[in-house]
Amino acid sequence: MFDNLSDKLDKALHVLKGHGQITEINVAETLKEVRRALLDADVNFKIAKEFTNKVKEEAMGQNVLTSLQPGQLMVKLVKDELTELMGGEAEGINLSGTPSVILMSGLQGSGKTTFSGKLANYLKTKKNKNPLLVACDVYRPAAIDQLHVVGDQIGVEVFSDRGNTDPVAISEAGIAYAKANGFNVVIIDTAGRLAVDKQMMNEIATIHKAIQPQETLFVVDAMTGQDAVNTAKSFNDILNFDGVILTKLDGDTRGGAAISIKSVVNKPIKFIGTGEKMDAIDVFYPARMAERILGMGDVVSLVERAQEQFDEEEARKIQKKIAKNKFGFDDFLSQIQQIKKMGSLKDLMGMIPGAGKALKGLDIDDDAFKHIEAIIHSMTPEERSTPTSLNASRKKRIAKGSGTSIQEINQLLKQFDQMSKMMKMMQGGGGKKMMQMMGAMKGMK
Repeated sequence: MFDNLSDKLDKALHVLKGHGQITEINVAETLKEVRRALLDADVNFKIAKEFTNKVKEEAMGQNVLTSLQPGQLMVKLVKDELTELMGGEAEGINLSGTPSVILMSGLQGSGKTTFSGKLANYLKTKKNKNPLLVACDVYRPAAIDQLHVVGDQIGVEVFSDRGNTDPVAISEAGIAYAKANGFNVVIIDTAGRLAVDKQMMNEIATIHKAIQPQETLFVVDAMTGQDAVNTAKSFNDILNFDGVILTKLDGDTRGGAAISIKSVVNKPIKFIGTGEKMDAIDVFYPARMAERILGMGDVVSLVERAQEQFDEEEARKIQKKIAKNKFGFDDFLSQIQQIKKMGSLKDLMGMIPGAGKALKGLDIDDDAFKHIEAIIHSMTPEERSTPTSLNASRKKRIAKGSGTSIQEINQLLKQFDQMSKMMKMMQGGGGKKMMQMMGAMKGMK
């Protein structure tokens, strides 16, 4: 997420992060590089210039040059200003109606239909709501079928009227159906076009006026950069929408839309899409995003995701097994499953401070655990519970069954042994000792 921008900002701030002499000249040079990095990320020139001017003003006002840690203070100022530029505080979704009506708008290809499903899934699983999806895209071939497939995936009902070509009538009928059948949220998926046109704008304005939604959301593909911002402005002029949803943030996105959009339309980014799965949806936190862009990670979001997947009873069982040296590959497999449920590995790595930089150039994909799972699934129950029983002939059989090599099996066994020792150390109150060891190793580099 925003890899190129993160790299360029890191290089720009590198001089100031060091302990060398900080002068007004290299502060100005650094901010010039910061502005260049923002422009390369497709941030509007005016916004980029205003941003660096504000940071410079703040820097001079806080006596950065004479502070004990000028580099860190400067990074903090950039982070604070980025946070402010992206909206400052996270904005919630308005669910005040009975039912609450949410109107989805955006261009074709922005991921609107898929995100309607993600939002329904989020409201169902995280907010204990009973949502209804309403298919109002009467133009795109198979759009209604697509929404039905999405609804089936997440166990949410979809209201559609295939013979009807009037989206206003369909949306009104959908709301009436929701009221009669106990649904408390209605998400209306409208038609998109390949470009902004008069017919499309008139149609969505008519739907908006007829149903008076509690929340109107504009869905936009983050990878379109500055074009996304311009499209948002066109939609906002007609709809006066309540918030923005940025999709495809897991792609090689430049970040311009996320940084510029709030400033241009003065509407908050409410949610972001971070992958293809139905649970790949996050509330947008400007401060956390600013930290990620600056390579500081996002530990709070990482902990929140871990807590969502955390099974307290399972954790207690594993603690007992570790204490008795009975932690086996079945337990290891269950830990892998929990990690996979937290989201894409690349996204998770981006939440760990410094990990993105350390792992730069490595191809991290969601299949990273595939060969480990194949090896474990090729073991007998006895071998999984007693890894020490794996002799040469057993390894040969497992390698053949899993399509891997004996070398890969040996590597997994070594990693498993190291992890078991580390977990044992953490169990026995050796956490402090381990941190001291890690600190000493770091000093040896």
